[in-house]
Amino acid sequence: MRRPITFAVEKQLPDSLARAGIIQTPHGPIKTPAFIAVATKATAKGLQSLQFKDLGIQALIANAYHLYLTPGEKIVEETGGVGKFMAWEGPTMTDSGGFQVFSLGVGFGKQVSKFSKEDVPRQAAVAVYDEDIATEHGKLAIVDDEGVTFTSHHDGTLHRFTPERSIEIQHALGADIIFAFDEFVQPTAPIEEQRESMERTHRWAARSLKAHRQNIAKNDSQGIYGIVQGGRYEELRIESAKTLAEMDFDGYGIGGSFSKEDILGILDKVNRELPREKPRHLLGIGEPEDIFIGTAAGIDTFDCVIPTRNGRNGTVFTAKGKMSMERAELARDFSPIDAACNCIVCRTYTRAYIHHLFRAKEMLGLVLASMHNMAFLTSLTEKVRLSILDGTFENYRAEFLSAYKR
Repeated sequence: MRRPITFAVEKQLPDSLARAGIIQTPHGPIKTPAFIAVATKATAKGLQSLQFKDLGIQALIANAYHLYLTPGEKIVEETGGVGKFMAWEGPTMTDSGGFQVFSLGVGFGKQVSKFSKEDVPRQAAVAVYDEDIATEHGKLAIVDDEGVTFTSHHDGTLHRFTPERSIEIQHALGADIIFAFDEFVQPTAPIEEQRESMERTHRWAARSLKAHRQNIAKNDSQGIYGIVQGGRYEELRIESAKTLAEMDFDGYGIGGSFSKEDILGILDKVNRELPREKPRHLLGIGEPEDIFIGTAAGIDTFDCVIPTRNGRNGTVFTAKGKMSMERAELARDFSPIDAACNCIVCRTYTRAYIHHLFRAKEMLGLVLASMHNMAFLTSLTEKVRLSILDGTFENYRAEFLSAYKR
């Protein structure tokens, strides 16, 4: 059977899971480890597609839930897929939308995050379409074994996702790599609830895989990843990895509910259970320190909203740690954001100018900070890759983290 997604390990470090490789996709290669830019609604916030290559972006990940709601998967399909829709010629991925659907449900009036200890975005001004559902359940998503019924956070209209429907939507969106539909529960949920959710995710993974493989044309043009779940419980994560490894996915995502303290211990055990010849993607996690933790544990690709989210808030990455561009002392600082960075922002603008833009509430400040952050993370991940290839990963990791203040 012809596979549109293949993976080759170029080098794996001895006595380590850290590796460099190449994922081949219908729209070009992804050299790993790689930072995948988040383009949730077919846009990386504040960035133009014309800038992506200059910022070091190799691939993008969009979201099926958001694109289903607007503009609708059929419109994206009519343009030739999510890449063409946003004028991007490189590789693309789409997340199944499971996290978004379930975070609306479990998160109605609560906090939801892939981390249990960090601040998270809240849904604001959500309209509820069915008053009886809202009154009876007090939430916006209702799950059963077949799928999930949920209300749109845009206008409150009622919708239904099943594994088969999620795959159908992602087929229309046309990304090179799609993800099986999974269930997400709160990181603080007890182990019994996490097990029930994990087992449902496994059943949905099998259904997602079957729906994809049965579509001959899409099976030839799109790869599919399964998603390992199990919350913060090591035994569940290992069980989930073993179960999914027996399914013939083209790669594997690892999603949801890690704490920073547990991530390394869980990740390396999970990745030892997954097929060596298949790529592994860490969903929604990708700060600088996470890149090193994940790579050491065998992760090949990362995605995270942090570069543009931080950029919009005026926080930028530097080799010495994060820095707020609104700090008063930057008003007369005519050096670049990061003297060690060669991105177009650092080559062109001063800290004083970008500080001025934020103080003056000019949109360009948010854009330049987001551009720099994206370039910083893609460049960092490329340097991690090169350090694996030349055998200096541990030295580079120690050097970077000793200077980087979190």
